[in-house]
Amino acid sequence: MYNQISANKRNSLFILFLFFIIVIAIGYFLAYVYDSPGLLIIAVIVSVIQALVAYYQSDKIALAVSGAHEAKRSDFTELHRLIENLAISSGLPKPKIYVINDQAPNAFATGRDPKNASIAVTTGLLERLNKTELQGVLAHELSHIGNYDIRLMTIVVVLVGVIALISDWGLRTFFWRDRDSREGSGYLVLIALALYILAPISALLIQLAISRKREYLADATGSLMTRYPEGLASALEKISQYKKPMARQNRATAHLYISEPSGQKDQSWLVTAFSTHPAIKDRVNRLRKML
Repeated sequence: MYNQISANKRNSLFILFLFFIIVIAIGYFLAYVYDSPGLLIIAVIVSVIQALVAYYQSDKIALAVSGAHEAKRSDFTELHRLIENLAISSGLPKPKIYVINDQAPNAFATGRDPKNASIAVTTGLLERLNKTELQGVLAHELSHIGNYDIRLMTIVVVLVGVIALISDWGLRTFFWRDRDSREGSGYLVLIALALYILAPISALLIQLAISRKREYLADATGSLMTRYPEGLASALEKISQYKKPMARQNRATAHLYISEPSGQKDQSWLVTAFSTHPAIKDRVNRLRKML
């Protein structure tokens, strides 16, 4: 687990660097195609600003996108107590607690480090799970915090969206510009066009690179935290039985949740290969082998 924590810290820097390179490449080809060096400068500025935003503000963005609101202790006393007990037993600071008004049972953790972390749960999760199952889910999310998964996963929320936005703008303006603005070295123009098309795909691959092993690791460490793997296993089975998507699901934040927010829990092997989550049945099987 300590190796995983160190790897996640390194990967956070690598993802930021890769994002910077992709944006600079888009800016370079925009500058070439439109013969405007200023576009490259803009791309550099945008990449630096967005990298800083991703590091310091992406948790707030993820919470806002999901429609989460802070859970008052007076309204969610039991939820606060469960998280406090788990945080004490794991040696972690108590994270901020949020609730999402959605009947789909789900939850996620976000933040840049354990001292600046938040956990959000849906009302559907609170209504459908018993205390032991809810404890298993909360332990899973606290494991993401302790393992520094949250920093890497949260940064991706902003970066995926920014790359997709810039490439979409470049692709649209490419076809609307006049022919003369696209004359010159044909192969560079083709590279620019390919970059506009492939950039969102590369962003998706970056998102998928936030390895599913982190979900398996969080399942395992969360179960060690509660000393009862069956609690999380049972919770995942109940979550998988709810097939409706979340009302405010967003592809950029899908990887944050404990389960796919689209409602597609058990998928074909091809769909699962491009999913942000391992199949729930595989996760449940692994948990029950720990018993």
